[in-house]
Amino acid sequence: FSPFKASKMKFGVYLKANVDPTISSERYLAYDELKGVIKRLTERKLGKVANASSRMVSLSMPPPTNLHGAPVTDLSGGVEEITQEHFFKMMDGELEKVEQYTTQKVRSIRESLDLVEKRVSSNKEESEVLKEAVDSIGAEFLKLEKYVNLNFTGFHKILKKHDKNLPNPCKSFYVSRMHSQAWVRGDYSDIVVRMSKFYSEIRGDHEAKEKDAGSQAFMRSTTKYWVNTDDISKVKYAVLQHLPVFLQKTATGETDSQLTNSVYLDNSNLELYHGRLDKTPGAIALRLRWYGNGAPETVFVERKTHRDTWTGEVSVKERFIIKEKDVKSVMNGTYDIEGKKREMIEKGKSKEEIADWELLVREITQAINTKICVPTMRTQYMRTAFQIPFDATVRVSLDTNLCMISERGYDLEGGKRWHRDEGKPIRENEIARFPHAVLEIKLEVKEGQSTPEWVENLQNSGMLYEVHKFSKFIHGCATLLPEDVQAVPYWVDDASLVESIIASGAKHILTSVDDEEDEFGDREAAGPGANQIYPHLLPHGTTKEKQVTGETDARTSGQKIKGNPGDRMGAAYVNFGMNYCYDTDEDDEVTCWPTTCCYGYQIETAAPTSIQKVEPKTFFANERTFIHWLHMAVLLSGVASGILAFSQPGSFSQWYGVMLLPVSMFFCVYALHTFLWRAERIRIRIPGRWDDPLGPIILAVIMVGVLSLNFLVEFWEIVKTDAEL
Repeated sequence: FSPFKASKMKFGVYLKANVDPTISSERYLAYDELKGVIKRLTERKLGKVANASSRMVSLSMPPPTNLHGAPVTDLSGGVEEITQEHFFKMMDGELEKVEQYTTQKVRSIRESLDLVEKRVSSNKEESEVLKEAVDSIGAEFLKLEKYVNLNFTGFHKILKKHDKNLPNPCKSFYVSRMHSQAWVRGDYSDIVVRMSKFYSEIRGDHEAKEKDAGSQAFMRSTTKYWVNTDDISKVKYAVLQHLPVFLQKTATGETDSQLTNSVYLDNSNLELYHGRLDKTPGAIALRLRWYGNGAPETVFVERKTHRDTWTGEVSVKERFIIKEKDVKSVMNGTYDIEGKKREMIEKGKSKEEIADWELLVREITQAINTKICVPTMRTQYMRTAFQIPFDATVRVSLDTNLCMISERGYDLEGGKRWHRDEGKPIRENEIARFPHAVLEIKLEVKEGQSTPEWVENLQNSGMLYEVHKFSKFIHGCATLLPEDVQAVPYWVDDASLVESIIASGAKHILTSVDDEEDEFGDREAAGPGANQIYPHLLPHGTTKEKQVTGETDARTSGQKIKGNPGDRMGAAYVNFGMNYCYDTDEDDEVTCWPTTCCYGYQIETAAPTSIQKVEPKTFFANERTFIHWLHMAVLLSGVASGILAFSQPGSFSQWYGVMLLPVSMFFCVYALHTFLWRAERIRIRIPGRWDDPLGPIILAVIMVGVLSLNFLVEFWEIVKTDAEL
């Protein structure tokens, strides 16, 4: 038995349970009505007409009739009262209804922002009052996104049901139509930018002094997470209440994100890839990065160096800036270092700055040429950065629309071309689209200071899935160059990535527990199979877990945590009523975990994997605790056996010994159960309490009860004996 086994419920029930009480139910998709139309059409056996196999017709022959002589159009024998045209008209009306409401709400939110902007600029109101106004707008925006997602899912499910039960498929047409409508494709990130601006002004953020851009080195603590698409806006809102959206100098300011491209360099043996994958001390990654749309003008040449933390060293990222025209010379080792040094001297740079810059440039150009590095893989994504300008204490970046593109297979033209021509088409096996957003939290906390509370609240919110040492470079090489890699990262076996990996043509890197060769072709899978031992590292579990057992572990479940919704996030976090249920994409069912989720209550999901840190000594501590409980059980059983051995038959002492034996057995059973239960929680790092606050109390009460009974009986015997004397 698993406490996290899923149970199914109809999507119609799920939809009703998640309807926002502040929004009229008539504004939502009429799912039940559309389902009823499909049912009626199915029952009438639509499309199966009399003489359907005939290839000839007569213009003068009357139509078929039923027993009463009335004309019919199908085999059911009745006059047709409903057609698929009714379904299509209803679909058109529902789509128009959802689009109109979404457009209306967006317009209303923007008008509210205009009013708040006037109030903020007037400086006549208290900051708390203004913050409440912005909080209210943020809540409305997230409610609207929930409304859109519920309807979007509903449309997909009803169309899938239609195509499964009726002869004329229409899902592809309507899905394409939905994606062309404003309520699906619309980018309303300007709302996020404006809210961020208001929060920043209310907090009174001050811009720090800009650091020199010649050569920059960063030493920081970085943690990476996956974020599901439906949680992106909620994560953005949680962050912008504490950090402003940081727009790069090349950004237009019209959106909260900007296009970021990074071309990674490696050789034909993927030496840098394998070094980063194995976490070899001193392993480097080299990349050329630029921001914004269009052709690059300013390029950042970056080097990331891995250091083992146990040695006391910290991984570091270093970079210098060049013009696009200088990329060729950097790649060929002919970059004019001396000329650049003269420019830096004229600008008044110090000798130390110039020396550091020269050392970095020479080391990077030397590495490129000695290792014969060429453009290998490119990442492209929209990055939203949250940071007080030039203050690196807490920085948060959220990368969406992430894709990896192969940079092999075209003429480099002697180094002149260093990235793929955007005008040429990309084959399916040359691009991998990542299904999640990637969140990075970078901290530079001074010694003695703790992580800000709001960061910890966000980490424990249940919206972030920590993926230890996740790398876009490593993932891109593993999925786009599967024939060249000797090993792949552990996360490729995550169930949520399987579809995208197969789409990029890298199916054989996926491990198969049973028979790799039969399932994935002639070549043995490149995956090491580590996840057969450590499946808990995968945020969404393995494919086998879901296909074979139909279960998922608690790291992605809707495990209820006692307390009011949103308590762990404090005032910064609001649970906007979305019940966390896993959608299995069945015809019209969703999989829910056995919590109040299935009945429409607000709950919190358990925080995902890796939130709870585990040290090796934790396992040994669990074993020691188990042994201590067994020691107590053996002691009790020994006392009970001694009493039984020396007591008189039929005396109370004999009965007392008999009572102690089941208590000692209960101690053994409890110790074993708790040991296995806690070991599982430690293994998959389920957050929350790992102690059992109730079990020891029950055992103590039983023990006290047995001892009290012995005391009372012995006391009664003494009193009785004294009375007889």
